[in-house]
Amino acid sequence: MPMVAAMLLAACAVGPDFKAPAPPAVGGYTPHPVSTTTAAPGVTAGAAQHLASGADIPGDWWTLFHSAPLNALIEQALAHNHDLKAAQAALRVAHEDMLAQRGAFLPSVSANFSASHQRQAGSLAPVPNSNAFQYNLYTPQLSISYTPDVFGANRRASESLKAQEQAARFQMIATWNTLASNVAVAAIQLAALQAQVDTTRQSIAAGEKMLGILHYQYAKGYASRVDLAAQESQLAQTRATLPPLEKQLAQQHDQLAVLTGRFPSQAADDRITLDGLQLPAELPLSLPSALVQQRPDVRQAQANLHAASAQIGVATAARLPNITLSADTGSTALEFSKLFTGGTGFWDVAGTLTAPIFEGGTLLHQQRAAKAAYAEAAEQYRSTVLNAFQNVADTLVELDQDANALQAAAKAEQAAKLTLDLTQRQLKDGYASQLQWLTAEQTWQQARIALVQAQANRFADTVALYQALGGGWWHHSELSKQ
Repeated sequence: MPMVAAMLLAACAVGPDFKAPAPPAVGGYTPHPVSTTTAAPGVTAGAAQHLASGADIPGDWWTLFHSAPLNALIEQALAHNHDLKAAQAALRVAHEDMLAQRGAFLPSVSANFSASHQRQAGSLAPVPNSNAFQYNLYTPQLSISYTPDVFGANRRASESLKAQEQAARFQMIATWNTLASNVAVAAIQLAALQAQVDTTRQSIAAGEKMLGILHYQYAKGYASRVDLAAQESQLAQTRATLPPLEKQLAQQHDQLAVLTGRFPSQAADDRITLDGLQLPAELPLSLPSALVQQRPDVRQAQANLHAASAQIGVATAARLPNITLSADTGSTALEFSKLFTGGTGFWDVAGTLTAPIFEGGTLLHQQRAAKAAYAEAAEQYRSTVLNAFQNVADTLVELDQDANALQAAAKAEQAAKLTLDLTQRQLKDGYASQLQWLTAEQTWQQARIALVQAQANRFADTVALYQALGGGWWHHSELSKQ
């Protein structure tokens, strides 16, 4: 009957039963929803983008940019990045820890064998029936121990480790999602920096031509020293912008190599250009109620909350009585050949009930600490949810405002190009000077740099939205399996 009672009690697990937090009761991400962004016709990344509410995020969203080199870089990173491999190994560690805890639900069986040669003191009664004071003793023994999970301590510990495994899984998914986004953004920035370097070099070349003309005009008395000094200053300022751009270009090149699991000297030669990318015309916008299920950082915070909840049960069970059942059986003989013969066997069965009476407040404070850890995890979860919604809201604002910025930059570039063309016609007809033409060309080059930056921002913002909405990891079986 005591055994039956213990088994019945094993169905009880002290501590709170975890319930996943409800999704936030909000209907949108921004005070003023954005449905369609501004278009800048005729330029790269200038298409209007429509936000489809409730649409799903593709698992391989980067293919929507229609760039084979970009696809190759991201696939290379997902296959060889060492941070991702480390996160995958951490998941395997958590999984094995969870499986190891299952052993607590089964009996523990151990075998041992002891052999000794001993001499008994003459003042004591000899142990063997032969009354020998010096003898050999051989004892093989099998021990079985089982601790019924009366108050669910093992079940709560297993529940906590399972939740920790889920936290490690979503940490790995977050690493996967961030890696794909970082590679895409790095490739976009690399293309933008290369375009800016090329344009700046062209602007420097135009400035050097302009300076040469001014030197000639100054020598002939057609230009003042003030005009010459102004052009020297402008050219020096333009030259000063080139080294930082080249430094950023080299650093971006190195970063992209490392993200793809290569040394900087082994970086891929595939060159991605902004003109080789296509801006997705339709963007998914997940419902707010779905965001908490899609964001890996939110799911990780929820798993941490679950683990903390289970630890309350573990700490509570530690303050309650504990039952241990044990049994031993074996054989003892003076000669090895006589083991397991008649009269050499022995066995015992025992049950132990242990209840903590005084622990100096240790168990009480451990229980209180577990409850405080749960409160901490709950606040961290709420903070993670808020940050997730802020991330999406900020990205939506950036998509809208950067579309406006691209439109303005495109108009400025078009106006500068028109001025350059008109000045070139006037130069052919003798109504404008070479200096005026070079000034117009330099202004156009600067407008081109601003346009390149605006184009890169639109591409990067689109990548940021896919990442902010969760990255579509649930479409990959190796990531979504529970």
